[in-house]
Amino acid sequence: MAARPKRRPADIDRGVEIIREHLKTLPQTPGVYRMLAGDGAVLYVGKARNLKRRVTNYTQVGKLPVRLQRMVAETETMEFVNTHTEVEALLLESNLIKKLMPRYNVLLRDDKTFPHIMITKDHDYPQLTKHRGARGRDADYFGPFASAGAVNRTITALQRAFLLRNCADTVFAARTRPCLQYQIKRCTAPCVGRVSPAEYQAQVDQARAFLSGKSRDIQTEFADRMMAASEAMDFETAARYRDRIRALTAIQAHQDINVEGVVEDADVIAAYAEGGVTCIQVFFFRGGRNYGNRAYFPSHDKAAETDEVLAAFIAQFYENKAAPPLVLVSHALPELDLLTEALAVRAGHKVELAEPKRGEKRRIVEHALTNAREAHGRRLAESSSQARLLEGVAAAFGMDGPPERVEVYDNSHIQGAHAIGGMIVAGPEGFIKNAYRKFNIRNEGAAGDDFAMMREVLTRRFGRAMKEDPERSLGSWPDLVLIDGGLGQLNVALEVFAELGIDDVTLVGIAKGPDRDAGREHFFMENRPPFQMEQRDPVLYFLQRLRDEAHRFAIGTHRAKRTKAIGKSPIDEVAGIGPARKKALLHHFGSGAAVARAGLADLEAVEGINRTVAKKIYDHFHPDG
Repeated sequence: MAARPKRRPADIDRGVEIIREHLKTLPQTPGVYRMLAGDGAVLYVGKARNLKRRVTNYTQVGKLPVRLQRMVAETETMEFVNTHTEVEALLLESNLIKKLMPRYNVLLRDDKTFPHIMITKDHDYPQLTKHRGARGRDADYFGPFASAGAVNRTITALQRAFLLRNCADTVFAARTRPCLQYQIKRCTAPCVGRVSPAEYQAQVDQARAFLSGKSRDIQTEFADRMMAASEAMDFETAARYRDRIRALTAIQAHQDINVEGVVEDADVIAAYAEGGVTCIQVFFFRGGRNYGNRAYFPSHDKAAETDEVLAAFIAQFYENKAAPPLVLVSHALPELDLLTEALAVRAGHKVELAEPKRGEKRRIVEHALTNAREAHGRRLAESSSQARLLEGVAAAFGMDGPPERVEVYDNSHIQGAHAIGGMIVAGPEGFIKNAYRKFNIRNEGAAGDDFAMMREVLTRRFGRAMKEDPERSLGSWPDLVLIDGGLGQLNVALEVFAELGIDDVTLVGIAKGPDRDAGREHFFMENRPPFQMEQRDPVLYFLQRLRDEAHRFAIGTHRAKRTKAIGKSPIDEVAGIGPARKKALLHHFGSGAAVARAGLADLEAVEGINRTVAKKIYDHFHPDG
């Protein structure tokens, strides 16, 4: 049987003509181009050494894969940015991809900053603490660590080994006696002079040396001191050094990979692809020790080659962080020299990007590949299980097919105070946490009325969706909406959907049974009597997980809002009153309420409050004079 010819998208000729119009004015210089759809959404971001030559390729549709033919067909206009060099174009491209998230690019969706260990340098007694984010303080930073747990374990062990303080500078300055950290032998109490500056600095130098890879030297030094103390019959000192050695050993116990082939700072990045899904494992090695690893599953076209996905991942991964001097990869990368130069420009130092073929470095890459393969298998197993559960959900609720997007809504408040509506989202890959949304209840009359709160939340959510995505082409519309509540909440949702003219989204209310027992939930749907599922039904457990996640998210958001409100003062609403004046007022009067009751003369008596400021404060709280 002859193979069927590839079917061209209907609007591809129009897309080609649009691109040809842009070609008339394009220069033959490096730059970045963007393809945009009719609604302004960015379809694709690309870079080029020669813009005109690169964009011309999109007019030769016979040579394009089906994915790019679809992209050309959807293109309504293009935008261009000229750059001086191709390296600048690559750096701008990765920045725009992360910012704009074009649907036809390889996308790294989960790219949070990694935690580091920070030892400050701007204090006589440096602080040892965890740090995440921009490096605005004069300090030494060690990392990155793959998880907060790894950092916390390491800091705890470092405190036991080197007895460095972890308190904030303000707390340090206010101490008059040693805190609990001193009592449990995790600090030498420099705040109250229990250790001299020189002795404390020696502790700091030892910690820096250990974190810089000189762990063997530090442990040898501690062992020698322990033996000397033991021979001098000073068993208490010997025991302290024994405990410090054990703390250092505990750190190394979590770094169980032999890294003889990597003595410098290095990242190891390995990709494994199968079934159109790619898993990329990143291992961090610093000072010859393993600081942990993390798995990523970037979004990409199923036909994309593994080396192409890996190269795009690396460019985006290091967009907001400096690459170490050595990056080992599992595949030969396209445009290796260009990518290497871009990483070096961004990092500010020389970077070697290499695919080792043999030896210790290859063994480490193979270890990362094994981890990628195993994580890939777990993800496929989870996806398969999730797919079966969604098929069960569709059968339970009489849907035409498994839902691609499920939204669950819940509200949280305490007697109407700090009212919050929460929306969580799930799909075939599990919870989609970057799609979660919180809704601060704006209608004061709705706060405390669960039905009115749900009406406001759904009206805002779907009213906005009707405006921003009426064609439902952006993937932001749910197939199934679960409401945490019974028949009353369901009726509110049905009324909102009727008002907005939405009739193709399945609505289900889920309410706990008698005595609010999990497992005895009742489900409510339009034109169908309430029903229950078998208590051991996996689909019921799945729906409980969705409902509980919405409950957790709503309560957590409510608590955060309540905590923030508790920390606010009436003084915060007075224009021109900064932290220093606020502190002076609170110290003088004792509370914000007392400030509000104070007379003009009393306000003037506060240090730092002149007559003009006092009058402003007084008028704020006494608008009627």
